[in-house]
Amino acid sequence: MDRNFASESNQRMSSTSEVPPPANGITLRPIPMIMFGSRWLQLPLYLGLIVAQGVYVVLFLKELWHLIIHSFDFSEQQIMLVVLGLIDVVMISNLLLMVIVGGYETFVSRMNLAGHPDEPEWLSHVNAGVLKIKLAMAIIGISSIHLLRTFIEAGNLGGAGRATDYTEAGVKWQTIIHIVFVCSAMGIAYVDRISNGLIAAASKRTDAHEP
Repeated sequence: MDRNFASESNQRMSSTSEVPPPANGITLRPIPMIMFGSRWLQLPLYLGLIVAQGVYVVLFLKELWHLIIHSFDFSEQQIMLVVLGLIDVVMISNLLLMVIVGGYETFVSRMNLAGHPDEPEWLSHVNAGVLKIKLAMAIIGISSIHLLRTFIEAGNLGGAGRATDYTEAGVKWQTIIHIVFVCSAMGIAYVDRISNGLIAAASKRTDAHEP
């Protein structure tokens, strides 16, 4: 009987020593809760970017209609420039989408899109570093389109009776800026690779020290 009583006492002591997990998840103190909740202040910014994307849709339709009604009047170079302008609008819209979806997922709240048939492939492993690299690559693509348009119109430089809005100095500076964008993207990717390598090495050391 004493043995049973001791066993029941030990069970009660072990049950009371265990701290039950909170029913509603982690409870934050007031100050951390306010700081963490301040992330929702970014929501109007992303909603504003959605409005800006709608404006780009209107601009795209406007330029497309302009191309259609002048398809028999424009020269091949003019059509090419308009098409490059349409591609430029699409790439900027893609950049906006990456900022809206990736930024909201990274800095505001999870969207819980796992398993959705239309989930973006890059969203499953997105973080601040990956988002920066993808944004840098998108900016390079946009800069490439602008530079290509500049090179097409730069053929009018020095031509008699052929007007152009570009100057030789402007073309040079645009080329230099594009090269700076490319170098910046390479630098961001290199730093992110080093950071990931250090994190992986630290994780391996931690796993090696664990029994």
